[in-house]
Amino acid sequence: MASSSSNILVTGGAGYIGSHTVLQLLNAGFMVSVVDNLDNSSEIAIKRVTELAGAKGKNLTFHKIDLRDKKALDGVFSSTKFDAVIHFAGLKAVGESVEKPLLYYNNNLIGSITLLEVMGAHGCKKLVFSSSATVYGWPKEVPCTEEFPLSAANPYGRTKLIIEEMCRDIYVSDCSWKIILLRYFNPVGAHPSGYIGEDPRGTPNNLMPYIQQVAVGRRPALTVYGTDYKTKDGTGVRDYIHVLDLADGHIVALQKLFKDSNIGCEAYNLGTGKGTSVLEMVAAFEKASGKKIPLVMAGRRPGDAEVVYASTAKAEKGLNWKAKYGIDDMCRDQWNWASKNPYGYGSPESDK
Repeated sequence: MASSSSNILVTGGAGYIGSHTVLQLLNAGFMVSVVDNLDNSSEIAIKRVTELAGAKGKNLTFHKIDLRDKKALDGVFSSTKFDAVIHFAGLKAVGESVEKPLLYYNNNLIGSITLLEVMGAHGCKKLVFSSSATVYGWPKEVPCTEEFPLSAANPYGRTKLIIEEMCRDIYVSDCSWKIILLRYFNPVGAHPSGYIGEDPRGTPNNLMPYIQQVAVGRRPALTVYGTDYKTKDGTGVRDYIHVLDLADGHIVALQKLFKDSNIGCEAYNLGTGKGTSVLEMVAAFEKASGKKIPLVMAGRRPGDAEVVYASTAKAEKGLNWKAKYGIDDMCRDQWNWASKNPYGYGSPESDK
């Protein structure tokens, strides 16, 4: 059973979902070590998490390390006996993965292989892996259940799928491993303090950070790709989930690894089970922010699916987890973060 002195290693803990999960772990009484190469994240996030955690902030240790550096990673495992690992670290921009597939395979796969090797060598065999709904490819029906056939439509998605397969193979080869694969849908929102949130480098790949940058005046308009889908308003439909719900999903997954001796290697969707269209999301954000979001209507993007949302029945039953927040909460918290930090953790100069 997890005790308050359980030591958890979080890879990619300075990133968007990682930082929110680290904060929830600290609040729940865990000792947390973060490993992050700060390739697409900021050390400021770690500093702010420490501040938000108050007295529990002292239980956070940060190591600036690339997972592919086996010697450095081995050093971290030698200095602390970890009870479990939550693995977020990885590059995650779909478009970039199509342009630079080897960068993604090198970073995401070699990083994960090195992590799993070092975990095995140190007898740490409990893992929560940050997977993605991209492993369903373009689902032919909705909602997506965990039993759907797996296929990925781009190199980023393929790295997630290959890491999932590696985890399944490791468990088959050694049943002392316990692994939970969390397939998230579309994480949005921010901590209600507005002190930590999503801070993508360069052009955002996802809808919400893009809307946010238009709202704070960093971009002139939002381009809506595809207005002729067979949906209520013609725009694509996705399952958006509040980052705090997602963070809580990792805590309950971790607790299950400590409590359930028969876990094996198991996948769970984390979503709300509801679809929201692009235009519905824009309207909710306009309401939360009081800002008008100028739109540019464009044709469909190749490879974009029409409607994707999660079946959450398995997570509700198996993890006793259910999303608590709706899109109004997500937009309120996202705007609170954006209005206080229009340039994320950076400054107007870093936006160039």
